Amino acid sequence: MRSRDEVLPSVVEAIADTPVVRLSRLTKELDGEIVAKLDYLNPGHSRKDRVARQIIEDAEEQGELRPGQTVVELTSGNTGTGLAIVCAVKDYPFVAVMSRGNSPERARMMRALGADVILVDQAAGSSGGTVSGEDLDLVEEVTRQIEKERGAFRADQFAHPGGTRAHAVHTAVEFLAQTCGKIDAFCDFVGSGGSFAGCSMVFKSRNPSIKCYVVEPTGAAVLAGGLSSNLHHRIQGGGYSRRDLPHLRGVKIDGFLSVSDEQAVECARNLACKEGIFAGFSTGANLAAAIQLLRGELRGKTIAIIVCDSGMKYLSTDLWPGA
Repeated sequence: MRSRDEVLPSVVEAIADTPVVRLSRLTKELDGEIVAKLDYLNPGHSRKDRVARQIIEDAEEQGELRPGQTVVELTSGNTGTGLAIVCAVKDYPFVAVMSRGNSPERARMMRALGADVILVDQAAGSSGGTVSGEDLDLVEEVTRQIEKERGAFRADQFAHPGGTRAHAVHTAVEFLAQTCGKIDAFCDFVGSGGSFAGCSMVFKSRNPSIKCYVVEPTGAAVLAGGLSSNLHHRIQGGGYSRRDLPHLRGVKIDGFLSVSDEQAVECARNLACKEGIFAGFSTGANLAAAIQLLRGELRGKTIAIIVCDSGMKYLSTDLWPGA
């Protein structure tokens, strides 16, 4: 880990080494503990900064990315923000392709960071504030077209090994060091699956008894084997009803937890007003899942979660009434 007294050569080196806090106020009436890794304190305000840095640096090392080559990626906004930061520092033009269903704050932030942001209209029947698998398919089409037209490097957060490596090499190792390995379980809302895969593999290599749970939206728990009846849930950044996620292939999953929109919203709001942690929908989902575990099969245990991104990215949504 870097020294707090060190002057860093750029903001890229400020990615990772985020703190872990105990959510003692939210758990005071529960039997057990929740420890949360504050990845919203990364420069781009999300855990996806780690992925962006890892993918670009791996691609440079392996010769996949040429100096000055355009980088393009499909994004809900967080990976795109991380890539905009890394590409700005390393002098790569960056094109972010995003559904109009995502909150507009994300597009504005990426543009401010120098990215070319292309917004893709949603599929018929979709509504603002939600992104379905169909919406994501439309974004994928445009991304592939840009990759071909511009001879761009595709960051491909859903398949590039750096998406898992970022969390295996850094997030999980940091978590274990900061908690002295005192973690009984980990639960994680799945988008690309990289953070779940990277963390769970390392946790289990150190202590096979650590249980790792996938978190999905209620009505879109397809990884758990359910049908997708809730295509338009409000938990942005995941739950796209994709059954085959490359990062999860061969990864041991101990269980599946589903969280409703209402539970995610309530937990995100409680996290802000009781713990002072201003986070988004997916973090609310992680917290709701951890509480489920403490009220059920893991009563008395310590559950680890990631604070995925900042609530600042959702000020235009109904997550924050009156904002």
